Amino acid sequence: MSRWYYGLWVVLLWGAPLRGQGDPGKDVIGLVTTVVYFATDGDPGALGPRAQKVGPEVVDRLSRVDALKFASYLEVGRDTKPLFRSYENWAQPLPPSDEILLRFEAQSKLSKELMRMDLELWLSRKKILKTDAAMEPGKSLLVLGPEWRGGRLIVSLELAPGRPKTP
Repeated sequence: MSRWYYGLWVVLLWGAPLRGQGDPGKDVIGLVTTVVYFATDGDPGALGPRAQKVGPEVVDRLSRVDALKFASYLEVGRDTKPLFRSYENWAQPLPPSDEILLRFEAQSKLSKELMRMDLELWLSRKKILKTDAAMEPGKSLLVLGPEWRGGRLIVSLELAPGRPKTP
């Protein structure tokens, strides 16, 4: 019986230093905000009351790019998620629907400000876009998405440094 107690103490004491450290892969190294816009030359009211009009600064920013020029723009979803050091992250900008999902993962830090990210856009549980992007905090990455409900989706991703604020 004393061997059993001795073995138990060895296991407990051996694991004690590891308990306080945590997983460094779960360190939050930034926040990623995902905004999904719906752009159309047709009737913007077709999406219903959930879609919101965007401000003039967003319209100006989007319409400056030839491929993104449309008659009207609506915001259909937004989500902000933490960026973990070594784990994949999922944004769901249209909760509770999983019709549009975005997977992102930090790959490497290229400089103090520049972060390489692995990005995937999923529609209806099918991966439709995969890319690597170098993102700088405060600068949006715009992705022209597929045709959707009579218009086009535009996905905007923005990286913010730091940790989420706790309430």
